Order: sequence, then structure tokens, then C-alpha cells
Amino acid sequence: MEGLTENQAKEFHDQFRLGTWVFGAVAVIAHLLVWSWQPWF
Repeated sequence: MEGLTENQAKEFHDQFRLGTWVFGAVAVIAHLLVWSWQPWF
């Protein structure tokens, strides 16, 4: 079987989840800052 071992796959998954949460948090903060600067609604 080729690919990652189970431990490597779990570590990759944990890092991927963390990166997704960080990206989402930065996007939310950026949207709030832009909205406070120039609301569009």
C-alpha cells in the first residue's frame, strides 16, 4: 500500500484542520474590518 501511514495521515489531518480554522478566522476578521470601514448594507 502506498501513501501515508495512519499516524502521518492523522497528523496531516490535524494540520489541515488548524489551517482551515486560521484561514476562516482571518477571513472573518477581514470582513468585519472592511464592514466597519465601509458598510454596504
